[in-house]
Amino acid sequence: MDVTTPANGPWLIVGLGNPGPEYAGNRHNVGFMVADLLAERVGGRFKRAGKAQAQVVEGRIGPPGPGNRRVVLAKPMSFMNLSGGPVNALKDFYKVPVANIVAIHDELDIDYGILRLKLGGGDNGHNGLKSMTKAFGAEYHRVRFGIGRPPGRMQVADFVLKDFSSSERKELDYFVDRAADAVEALVIEGLERAQSTYNS
Repeated sequence: MDVTTPANGPWLIVGLGNPGPEYAGNRHNVGFMVADLLAERVGGRFKRAGKAQAQVVEGRIGPPGPGNRRVVLAKPMSFMNLSGGPVNALKDFYKVPVANIVAIHDELDIDYGILRLKLGGGDNGHNGLKSMTKAFGAEYHRVRFGIGRPPGRMQVADFVLKDFSSSERKELDYFVDRAADAVEALVIEGLERAQSTYNS
């Protein structure tokens, strides 16, 4: 296990997206999609988290016994560019070290469906990451879900706020499932082992 990931503290796994049904199928909301699948896997349902502007599910990931990890799955209910406030409130409430935070987010500079796991780094223009980094620093884990670049002259803002195309949707469930597997591997096995499996 990585020295950066203390085993005794809980993990805070944050799916980034925008709240509301009109955004649910957007490329920008793939973090919510992965978080929803992880909630299904731990047998929980998202509910409002006290005073934090977020929905959470508490559970455990991994095999029964000492190898599993306590996790808090979260979906900020602020808009994407204000994600840092709700995540910071959850971090403080659950006493989560920054190195035990995982952000699941869409990534323009990676081809559709490709995953990249990493610790720390810049925000690459992603407003959700920018807000989180401003709130508590950059040394948290990221599971970057490739959505590719907009076609032609389409603006980035228009592209990320559009639903996945019909051809992309044919593979979307598979890629979301793989991203959820990658999050579980990161939490249970550590970053390096998860990277060797999922950084394709």
